Amino acid sequence: MSIAAHIVIALVALLHIWFLALEMFLWDKPAGRRAFGTTAEFAAQSKVLAANQGLYNGFLAAGLLWSLWLGADGVAVARFFLGCVLVAGLYGGFTASRRILLFQAVPAAVGLALSWV
Repeated sequence: MSIAAHIVIALVALLHIWFLALEMFLWDKPAGRRAFGTTAEFAAQSKVLAANQGLYNGFLAAGLLWSLWLGADGVAVARFFLGCVLVAGLYGGFTASRRILLFQAVPAAVGLALSWV
C-alpha cells in the first residue's frame, strides 16, 4: 500500500477514536450534545446506547491500527475494516444523518480506493 493509503487509514482510525470519545465519554456533555445535536434529556436517556456504539467505533479504530502495525501483511485487514467503516457510514448516512456520509463513509471509501493503488 502507498504512503497515502497509510495516512488515510491512520486518519480514519483517529476519527473513530474521536467518535469513541464522543459517544462513550462526552455524549451527555456539552461537546457531545453539540456534535450530535441532542438535548440534555435525550442524551441522558440514550447514554448507555451511545457508549455501546462508541465501543464499536473503538473496535474499528483498533482494527485499522492493527492493519498498519502488520505492514505489508495488513492490506486485507485494512480493506476489511475500511469496508466495515464504509458500510456503517453508508447506513448511518441514509438512516440517521447525511453528515455521517462525509465524516465516515467518504474517508473510508478514499482509504479503500488508495489501498488498491
